[in-house]
Amino acid sequence: MAAPYDLRFDCGRICLDLVATAGEPPAERLLGPDHLRAWLVGAGVVPRSTALDAVDGSWVARFRALRELLRRIVHDEIRGRAADRDLALLNATAEAPPPPDRAVRVDGVLERRPARPPDCAGLMSAVARDAVAMLTDAVARGQLRQCEGEACSRIYLDTSRGRRRRWCSSEVCGNRERVARHRRRATLGPASRVTG
Repeated sequence: MAAPYDLRFDCGRICLDLVATAGEPPAERLLGPDHLRAWLVGAGVVPRSTALDAVDGSWVARFRALRELLRRIVHDEIRGRAADRDLALLNATAEAPPPPDRAVRVDGVLERRPARPPDCAGLMSAVARDAVAMLTDAVARGQLRQCEGEACSRIYLDTSRGRRRRWCSSEVCGNRERVARHRRRATLGPASRVTG
């Protein structure tokens, strides 16, 4: 089942899924409060049943700023080293207390529910804490990869056997690459199949 608003949750970490809300076309996926609500639920930051009535344009702006910070940090860490001022901002964001959860029985099944309505700073903190955990875990850092898709700049965790995953999503970027390869072969004609 496709996620609403063309959101995807296949990067392997909540913080990377936030970074993926901008990039290849359509470039912006957090267009408004409804998009942010869908992302918060889809990424698992809050349980599906969470009331997110307080989400407004200011929340969207703050999450976009966090996304840009995370994008810079992750890309800089892949290439070498993130700026100390960016790490200080990430750490400051992670300091807010995330919303506490409770176990609540619903129709005989335990579900996770927030103990109180979540606030923006607490939810941003949960994403920032995920980034801190990923960046300070040597195994996770070693799994960071940039998608090899032609029009994709997503960063994902390669947890595949043999660490040979090439795309953030085989179904999306992998299919695009296979289709493009097929078209190139078809354009070149039978001679390319004999010599290639």
